[in-house]
Amino acid sequence: MTSPNKPPAGRVQVELPAGLDPVYVNFALITHSPSEIIIDCAQLMPQVMQARIKTRLVLTPMNAKLLSRALVEHLGRYETQHGEIKMPDASSLADQLFRSWSPEPPPSE
Repeated sequence: MTSPNKPPAGRVQVELPAGLDPVYVNFALITHSPSEIIIDCAQLMPQVMQARIKTRLVLTPMNAKLLSRALVEHLGRYETQHGEIKMPDASSLADQLFRSWSPEPPPSE
């Protein structure tokens, strides 16, 4: 006899708690040990040299690689639907983080 709540093979049931608040992050610090990849997700305000860590993700190296693959796949789908994500040209990481950026204007016809 099978349990009525058993998910189909290969599918995971995911519960989203009712009171779960989304967390906006625009900056991450990533480090690792031999057994873990640690991603500290933070909010960084423009022109302020301080980031506030909002959450810490601790993953096994294999799960981090699976996450990386999933992000690449989803970004590919996003760009197929919405167009290429334009990255700012910057000479350094500091330029990318602290310089204001505006998208290129559309070409004139």
